Amino acid sequence: MPAASVISVLDDDPYVRAAINNLLKSRGYIVHTFASAEEFLSSSVATDTSCVIADIQMPSMTGIDLLTLMRAQGSSTPFIFITGYPDESVRTRALKAGAICFLGKPFAPTDMMQCLHRALAPGDEAQG
Repeated sequence: MPAASVISVLDDDPYVRAAINNLLKSRGYIVHTFASAEEFLSSSVATDTSCVIADIQMPSMTGIDLLTLMRAQGSSTPFIFITGYPDESVRTRALKAGAICFLGKPFAPTDMMQCLHRALAPGDEAQG
């Protein structure tokens, strides 16, 4: 794992943001948290993020909408999606849009770390 990997966590639930932040910081990642996609997009780290971990359902812009927008702007930043409402059709949409992983909440820390390692490894394909 590169020590300088910057992970952006987007979730409208402050407890989820804090939990993922604590997990990833304990593993040596640089973590930035955001309550919305818009907050992330207007930040200075949006272009320097190594991986985005985003909730599917957020106010205004969904995680899939954010991924689609970033891809349209030429970004290849890996995405991991998390959701409290894991649904097979949404999972399929997320993976087709280019997500590396799709995790239902609550998820095991080991599952998140496996997804993150996959997202940061060069040349890997979507799974989840």
